[in-house]
Amino acid sequence: MKNFPSMKRLTVSLTAASILLGASLASAQSGATRPRRVTPVQPTADVSNTSATTARTTAQPADAAAQSASAASTAHAFSLFQQKQFDAALREARQVAAANPKNSEAWKLAGFAEMGLKRYPEAAEDLQRALELQRADSKPDPHTEDALAQAYFFAGKYEQALPLLQAATTRKDSKPDAATLSYRGIAEMNLKKTEDAERTFNEVLRLDPKNKPALLYLGQMAFARNDYTTAINMLNRATLADPAYAQAWELLAQAYMFRGQSAQGAASDADFLAAVRAADSLARLRNDEQTAALQGQALFFAKQYERAAAALERAASSPKAQDATFFLLGYAYFQTKNYPKAIAALERASQKTPDNADIYRLLGFSYETTKQYAKALAAYERGQQLVPADAYFKESADRVRPFAKQ
Repeated sequence: MKNFPSMKRLTVSLTAASILLGASLASAQSGATRPRRVTPVQPTADVSNTSATTARTTAQPADAAAQSASAASTAHAFSLFQQKQFDAALREARQVAAANPKNSEAWKLAGFAEMGLKRYPEAAEDLQRALELQRADSKPDPHTEDALAQAYFFAGKYEQALPLLQAATTRKDSKPDAATLSYRGIAEMNLKKTEDAERTFNEVLRLDPKNKPALLYLGQMAFARNDYTTAINMLNRATLADPAYAQAWELLAQAYMFRGQSAQGAASDADFLAAVRAADSLARLRNDEQTAALQGQALFFAKQYERAAAALERAASSPKAQDATFFLLGYAYFQTKNYPKAIAALERASQKTPDNADIYRLLGFSYETTKQYAKALAAYERGQQLVPADAYFKESADRVRPFAKQ
């Protein structure tokens, strides 16, 4: 047809595509034009770089022989605890506490057993009771205080946990350990004490420069304030500390993409290629649809459109696929001039987000290229309805209208 539009004239905003950035962190917050923030709602045992059992029972009851006379009645329960027979230890400790409600050792041991059983709210109640009895006798026990801090922490009660964690990490003549400092930092993050959390995690790194959770959280906080360079530095260190750290690779890919979008020329291209490498590393660890979406975005921004389309096809096959996935998939096919597949994806995109004018910009062009003029006219007219001031839609509609009537 005459006056066929040059593809160079077609300018499409990537705003719609950009809303996919961070979509892989789906548990953190709702979809947005910024990457999703990963403030841990519930901490995991991973924060201490130790096994779950070790992390959660760091504060051990003192040796039975060194305890007060009332500990004699809990000696067998303590022996069961040492053998990790937590249910049995709990039953015996409960029996002792029922017979003598003022036996702080019984309440303490019950709390430790519940920690071993991951029953953190109950552990907090029993350990709080033990601590109150100890203080009433003017015999406060740092083991009980530290265990109570962890019980509140793992129960998600950060307001109660934080004062105890602060006390545990600032105790006179006692050097704090990286695990407890990490708990404190996470509690501060959840309580939106961001500056305090940053200081705490930096203190963790002074003790353990390869502490991967501290590196991840510092990366997240830098990411949240749009300091992508600092985020990239921290996240690269996290992946060096543990090449199998999927969360770090995931956020690293996003940080590179966001920095790449704000850069120009060679610096932008380098960041997008780095994002591809990070996403590829993530795919080797967790090759699911969520990763495919992130990988597809990185490849798209790196202008590797064929690989991007393949990854986005996988992402789009998921029932949980983000609406913008279909737009980006159609755009990737469009860039490879595979217009039939572009049309299929963009038609789905138009059903998901019917008010996105850029969909009709690409869809109209693809229809026009494949000589489906009536459909092209409808797409251009829909785009014109959405953005009447955009001359592209009016010019395109006028151009195809005579052919649509043939």
